[in-house]
Amino acid sequence: MTSMTSMAPMTSMLDGFLIGVIVIASLAAGLFFLRFWRESRDSLFLAFSLAFTIEALNRIAQLFSTQSDEGSPWVCLVRAFAFLIIVAGIVHKNRRNS
Repeated sequence: MTSMTSMAPMTSMLDGFLIGVIVIASLAAGLFFLRFWRESRDSLFLAFSLAFTIEALNRIAQLFSTQSDEGSPWVCLVRAFAFLIIVAGIVHKNRRNS
């Protein structure tokens, strides 16, 4: 039977790996949306690109933070800001088309 103290480094490594996967996926999505924006100049694609890039940077900061608490107010504020960028892009696109 393994004690909880010997499992902590493994969990920490797994958390770091999974955060790294999320960072790469977010950056890839941000780059795809940036490419779509460059082709179409649709501001909604730019909003998605910015939001995914902000989320990737947020995860990188969380990875190197000494207190990487998922429920931290700063983590939630950055995520809310990224989602507000998407909402602003949707509103901007709908106002422009109507």
